[in-house]
Amino acid sequence: MYNLDPVTIAIIAANVIMSLKGFDDRLFFEKYKFNVGSIRRGEQLRMLSSGFLHVDSMHLFFNMFTLYFFANPVIIELGRLNFIIIYFASLIFGNLLSLYFHKEEYWYSAVGASGAVTGVLYAAILLQPEMRLIMFFIPIEIPGYVFGIGYLLYSIYGMKNRIGNIGHDAHFGGAVGGYAVTLILMPSLFETDLGHVGLLAIPIIILYVLYKTGKLN
Repeated sequence: MYNLDPVTIAIIAANVIMSLKGFDDRLFFEKYKFNVGSIRRGEQLRMLSSGFLHVDSMHLFFNMFTLYFFANPVIIELGRLNFIIIYFASLIFGNLLSLYFHKEEYWYSAVGASGAVTGVLYAAILLQPEMRLIMFFIPIEIPGYVFGIGYLLYSIYGMKNRIGNIGHDAHFGGAVGGYAVTLILMPSLFETDLGHVGLLAIPIIILYVLYKTGKLN
């Protein structure tokens, strides 16, 4: 365990405040959630605001709990400003991918910081690929890069089969955003850790191939 950085505290606080407001005020929730029809009519603020709303307290807790564990490695390696850039770029990129895949589904809606948090998680794994992670359902340690690859492969499976009421495409887009922005901010990774950079790109390449060959749906 470690002390939270003030930037992480501020992001968690913003998520908690907006989510609690959304829990109690349905009009507020409906006004700021991600909704394809509303966004295509010009309500672009939803691309950002939806990332600070959550369906319920467990949804909020899980996202903030994940952020708690993975924010510090990114802040330590890249600094606070770059962490903020990664967080918001991942949030936007996740929503952009979701908007792209659901652009004809005007009723499609979503909320949650999952895209941003997944981007931070993927950035942390890229920066520290040998970090050890323990999953709730797998009581053994696994390398971070193995988890990262597995997580995105599952996201592809979830996107293809529309599993659960989960925004798999936003998760995937957020991870890609975190991956890409981290490499832009620290291009030296191509020289110092090209192997893990390549391995973590495998799910991204798979998604692209599935999409181009029409096998994603």
